[in-house]
Amino acid sequence: MSGGLGRACRSPLVLGIANAAGRSLMHLDIVDLRSFYAGPLGSVVRRVLAQRIRGRWRNVGGMQLMGLGFAVPYIGLFRGEAACLGALMPANQGALVWPGTGNVHTVMVDEALLPLADASVDRMLGVHCLEVSERAGALLREMWRVLTPEGRLLLVVPNRRSMWARFDTTPFGHGRPYSRGQLERLLKDSLFTPLEWSGALYMPPLDRYWLVRWATGFERIGARLWPGFAGVIIVEARKELMGALPAGAAARRAPRLVPVNGIMRRE
Repeated sequence: MSGGLGRACRSPLVLGIANAAGRSLMHLDIVDLRSFYAGPLGSVVRRVLAQRIRGRWRNVGGMQLMGLGFAVPYIGLFRGEAACLGALMPANQGALVWPGTGNVHTVMVDEALLPLADASVDRMLGVHCLEVSERAGALLREMWRVLTPEGRLLLVVPNRRSMWARFDTTPFGHGRPYSRGQLERLLKDSLFTPLEWSGALYMPPLDRYWLVRWATGFERIGARLWPGFAGVIIVEARKELMGALPAGAAARRAPRLVPVNGIMRRE
């Protein structure tokens, strides 16, 4: 789907940060994330979420599309379609070289200071991102800054009510899960208007052959019988222009990434 997840580069800053409630916001290591998606359960998660993401963004032709967090299992859907495709990986997580062949499309970043110009991105996909952010508000303000007017943000976030948020055997059991109400308030405070809500991952977060085999059935039945207990909440939001920056944001110029021949090389 995405041509492989590439070679990982560990960050020296992989650590846990305690929030106000005393819960540890553990930054998953890039190697652990890649290993999860290489396994049977991760492959099913990838397939299910990729279908939902593609269902929301059916046509990104000519657009600038960025993934933030660990979005490389999903942004590969748009290779050859988006005009510009990039994977922004937080320094606390680490980064990997992606895709496996051709030009490198990944960069390690400070989540509160993205190296992108104002209003330069049409679509932003956040996966394994918001729930482990030390400063969720600052992260969303940066997303707002780099998105074009009417730009779209798509977030995949662990659901507070789900079993997936209670098992740390998958990446969705780490960090701070959210309810729909919490996400909605956070988005609106950052001048985003939620447009579409959905859920996914209704199967138990267990790496069992029979569960993996019946994942599609779980998705269909779960969406109909217990929609509030999906493993993740998926929300698409639109950037709003209100004549001011989001609360707490400061006007500034950010460095811009430009391609330079001969700089990015594979060993």
